[in-house]
Amino acid sequence: MAESTEFRTQDGVLPAAEVRAAALACGFALVGLAPAEPLDSRPLVDWLAQGYAANLSAMRRRIEERLDPAVVVPGARTVLVLGIPYDAGVAPAGIARYARGRDYHYAHRDRMRKLRGRLRAIDPSLRTYACVDSGAAMEKAWAERAGLGFIGKNGLVISRGHGSWFTLSLMVLDRGVDAYDSPHPRLCGDCRKCLDACPTEAFPAPGVVDARRCLSYHTVENHGEIPAEVRAKLGPRVFGCDVCQEVCPFNQGDLSPGDPRQAPRILGHMRAAEIAALTEAQFEELATGTPMRRIRYDGLRRNACLSLGLIGGEKDQALLGRLANDPVSSVAEAASWALREIGMP
Repeated sequence: MAESTEFRTQDGVLPAAEVRAAALACGFALVGLAPAEPLDSRPLVDWLAQGYAANLSAMRRRIEERLDPAVVVPGARTVLVLGIPYDAGVAPAGIARYARGRDYHYAHRDRMRKLRGRLRAIDPSLRTYACVDSGAAMEKAWAERAGLGFIGKNGLVISRGHGSWFTLSLMVLDRGVDAYDSPHPRLCGDCRKCLDACPTEAFPAPGVVDARRCLSYHTVENHGEIPAEVRAKLGPRVFGCDVCQEVCPFNQGDLSPGDPRQAPRILGHMRAAEIAALTEAQFEELATGTPMRRIRYDGLRRNACLSLGLIGGEKDQALLGRLANDPVSSVAEAASWALREIGMP
């Protein structure tokens, strides 16, 4: 019962300081509060109209819910935005940093479950809607509105203390708070390092990502064939791409450490040849609980083979030769392509 005394409601309003303290106590390092007013629909509608979503069909569904919190929580008054940092240390370029450890979806859901319990302990009638990026919400837009950071020219939320090395979730509440955070100003200025560094020129405009050209999209979400002009730019990358973050000035210098519970695992340190050689049983053992489960065993092997076509050599010929006869057509095609790229018959 002691926990229920941490909060006090008055006319449906919670103390913002107590809500923030509860979120921090549940393991979130970044916390922001914004009024639950509808978002501007134009950026999302225009992005979809241009075809920049590629085959991300989920982005075309539940658009009203993405833009207006009151659609998912009638009477919504507050959007609580939450962030968990991850390790940004030097690592092999094959695996994006966010994916090297435990799947961030699990980390956010575990902590949001605890946070919801804390909030409902003082107000059992409180209604909420919580989601990570698989739900109907625009986390980045809300993070900027709630003051966690600003949306950079690479389309990612950037915080002064954490750079862009963190993941987001949010919780919609049908209660107000006594103080909201101010929207964060955009601070990129004239800098365009991320735009110029993108290997595939995936930014048609600052802050706009064309998934059809994005290496992260193709190595994580695309289970079909990766276009020739995109695969030619993969380099050592097997899952995701950090280039636009690595060159960002806000990601340099002394940043806050990543959450130790998101520490890299064995698979996150593997290189393309090691990944291509994994058995399915080894993949299941190493990938379970990580974001790399998303592309599945054959997708990750396909990516690794394509990468070897760009960074590999004679030492990889035997492995690629074996995989060129793999029963999975996407893996066999990628291995055959890689053999041709490294000049092997």
